[in-house]
Amino acid sequence: MLSDHPQPKLAVLLGTNASGKSELGIRLASHFGGEIISADSRQVYRGLNLGSGKVTPEQARTAPHHLLDVADVADYYSLAQYQQAAYHAIDSIAEAGKMPLLVGGTGLYISAIVEGYELADVPPNEPLRAELENLSPAQLAERLERADPEAASRIDRKNSRRLIRAIEIASAGRTHAAMRQRSPRYHCLQLGLSRPKEELEKRIEKRLQDRLAGGMIEEVAGLRRRGVSDIRLEKLGLEYRYITRYLRGELATLDELQLQLGIAIRQFAKDQLTWFKRDQRIIWLDTTKDYFHEACDRIRAWSGA
Repeated sequence: MLSDHPQPKLAVLLGTNASGKSELGIRLASHFGGEIISADSRQVYRGLNLGSGKVTPEQARTAPHHLLDVADVADYYSLAQYQQAAYHAIDSIAEAGKMPLLVGGTGLYISAIVEGYELADVPPNEPLRAELENLSPAQLAERLERADPEAASRIDRKNSRRLIRAIEIASAGRTHAAMRQRSPRYHCLQLGLSRPKEELEKRIEKRLQDRLAGGMIEEVAGLRRRGVSDIRLEKLGLEYRYITRYLRGELATLDELQLQLGIAIRQFAKDQLTWFKRDQRIIWLDTTKDYFHEACDRIRAWSGA
C-alpha cells in the first residue's frame, strides 16, 4: 500500500454488456491471486443465471466470487444491502492479504462502492408501489420531479423500476442529494472494458443466441412455475421481461423475441457506456491490443505489486 493512500486498495473492472468483463475479471483474479466481488444487480438473486449472464459454477471455481446468489428472487435486495455486503467482502479479502476485484456492469452498484455513498436502507413501501405500478414512465418521471428534482434529473426516465424506487425513497423523507453524500472507503483503480460498436453488437447477438439455445427461455418458464409473478419478472431486466412477454404470447415467434430483445440489449449497452463515460477517472482498456497485459501492467503500477 502506498504511504500517501492510507485507504485500502480496490481494483474495479467495469464495462458494458457482452464486453467480456467477467472473463477478464477471472483472468486478473487468477493472475494476482485475488477474489471477485460481483457488481451486478441481478446476479445477487438465486435462479437468475442465463438471463443475468452469471458466471458458470466452473468459472466461479477458477476464482472465488462474492455476492452471487445471496437473495431470493421474490425478495427485494436494496442498494444499501448490497453496499454493506460488498464492504464486508472487500474488507475480508484485503485483510487476508489478497486483492479484491470489483467486477460488473451495474453503474449504481459500482458508484455506491467507489464513491462511498451514504445510503439509508429505505424498505419497500408496498401500498405505494401498487399505486405507482399503474403509471407510465412519463407519469412516474413527473411525480418524481415534484418529489425530488435532483433524482429526476439523474435517473433514466424510461426505467420505471428506478423511478418507482426513487419516489419510494423520496416518500420516506430522503432526497437524492442526501443519498449521494460521499465517504469513500477505498483507493480505487477503475478499468473499463468496451468494444467498438460493430464488434459489440456482434458479441451481443452471439451471446443472445447462445443463451437462448442454452435454455434461457426454460429458465424463465421455470421461475414462473415456481410462483415468481410476471410483474416481478418484468422488473428483473430485459431478458426476463421479453421472455415473459414471449411466454404470454405477446411476442408471436422466437425470431421476434430475438429481434426485439437484441435491440433492447444493444440500447442498454449504449446506456451503460453513457453512464460510465461520465467518470473521467476510468481508464479504458484498448481492446485492439493485448488488453489483459495492459490491465496487469496498470494494476501493478497502481498497487506497487
